[in-house]
Amino acid sequence: MDYSAALDQAIGKLHEEGRYRTFIDIERRKGAYPQAVWTRPDGTETEITVWCGNDYLGMGQHPAVLKAMHEALDATGAGSGGTRNISGTTVYHKELEAELADLHGKEAALVFSSAYIANDATLSTLRKLFPGLIIYSDALNHASMIEGIKRFDGAKRIFRHNDVAHLRELLAADDPAAPKLIAFESIYSMDGDFGPIAQICDLADEFNALTYLDEVHAVGMYGPRGGGVAERDGLSDRIDIFNGTLGKAFGVFGGYIAASAKMVDAIRSYAPGFIFTTSIPPAVAAGAAASIAFLKTPAGQELRDKQQLHARILKMRLRGLGMPIMDHGSHIVPVHVGHPVHCKALSDMLLSQFGIYVQPINFPTVPRGTERLRFTPSPVHDARQIDSLVRAMDNLWSQCKLNRSVAVA
Repeated sequence: MDYSAALDQAIGKLHEEGRYRTFIDIERRKGAYPQAVWTRPDGTETEITVWCGNDYLGMGQHPAVLKAMHEALDATGAGSGGTRNISGTTVYHKELEAELADLHGKEAALVFSSAYIANDATLSTLRKLFPGLIIYSDALNHASMIEGIKRFDGAKRIFRHNDVAHLRELLAADDPAAPKLIAFESIYSMDGDFGPIAQICDLADEFNALTYLDEVHAVGMYGPRGGGVAERDGLSDRIDIFNGTLGKAFGVFGGYIAASAKMVDAIRSYAPGFIFTTSIPPAVAAGAAASIAFLKTPAGQELRDKQQLHARILKMRLRGLGMPIMDHGSHIVPVHVGHPVHCKALSDMLLSQFGIYVQPINFPTVPRGTERLRFTPSPVHDARQIDSLVRAMDNLWSQCKLNRSVAVA
């Protein structure tokens, strides 16, 4: 086989379809977010505004987080020195897991190197704990959930996105005595829509199923203490396993699950993705714990309120221009473009002409024909930056002769 030619063909296919992803070289600077510096291909530097970051509340630059990380770094050094089982568990890891358990009202939590690994490792391990388990998965679940469920050595059922009636059909068709788990999300990040948590919990009660809720895009962002949509809706006690991230609203790095002490102990003891991975650095754990603790306070609620206000303003102004906004009431602002080449071109022009950085979202992240730009306004974006974005979008939308419509479902 000509391996080089095969690689050329695979990469060339992405170019032909307009789906080839490029990294842009940006430098985040302390205290300046969402401003950053972009190094162009010719080596020159340009100040840009980041509009696609997942540091939803700007906590990656917050003084409380940086202070905690500096103190832990000075006290412990850089890395953890091992896996959690072999010298890699510190007081910082235990403090972080206590903060997370408290955040979700659970007995325990377990920190992984990322939310992707937390989903993959946990979901793929459950058959070892519950022989004969059947997993029911929302069709639009994140790639990490899909991967974990694929590797799960047991029966799998896919229900249509947010379709509770279809989920009921699938549950009713299986053996009533079989153990069951329903895996879904609170906010689906590409469309910004919410999962029907209460209705799914009702079905879980009726069919004696466990509930597994991914709150990656909601933790820190919703609820009186940032516990997510389930906390906001008073449903935390009905969720058996939470999955979340430390790398989005909390502004640091890592992922976790929160559940009963028995569930966490079992996952800790059986999941290879946890057992054989070096633990996150103590300084990272300290920063994440500080961020969670801060966002539980009234000051954290002020950040959430301001972020929601900026999201509403951006949606209102783009909708006023006739932009095809996908608005489901969350903090995420997707603008439907519908073609990978147009989406990439729009992204490139926003960056090169206006200093606005938003990454195109193409297949396989979203279905073909639904390509979009996904904006993530934060409390640290100001009125001038919002205005600049709206004006740039208006200019380029007309320039590219793209269709306008009031909304996209």
